[in-house]
Amino acid sequence: MRREVLGIYLNDHLAGSTAGRNLARHLAEHHRSSPYGGELSRVAEEITEDRQALLELMDALGVPARRHKVYAGWLAEKGRLLKLNGRVTRRSGLSTMIELETLRLGIEGKTLLWRTLLSLTPHRDLDEAQLKGLLERAREQADAVEAVRRHAAVAAFR
Repeated sequence: MRREVLGIYLNDHLAGSTAGRNLARHLAEHHRSSPYGGELSRVAEEITEDRQALLELMDALGVPARRHKVYAGWLAEKGRLLKLNGRVTRRSGLSTMIELETLRLGIEGKTLLWRTLLSLTPHRDLDEAQLKGLLERAREQADAVEAVRRHAAVAAFR
């Protein structure tokens, strides 16, 4: 039962990482010519690498990736297009704010994932150094997204 529960937990995070990866890529592409384009591109690339690390950890733990969860993550990210932003045909500053806040929440969730897996290292064959590195990188990603979010908030609400 515990292995099954761990599999559900990891696949739920895989769904979230799929949504986060797609959202991060969208933000990086949309803001590529802004002063934050480079930072958002770096974060998007790292989130893609983190998703791959999760897949490798799942494989090492004998937990298969569930396609329906991956698809659900993809679909959830596309749901952002349905969010009303006060404009009918184009983006507003509110769109960017909501997307950055959603990405930030996803990174916080990933931070909790890495902490949970770190707590399991005495009971599972997991690389503690790798997980600590992923945790630190998630903190750096959260800080980077927060800095961009603060600037977007000023632009959206000034």
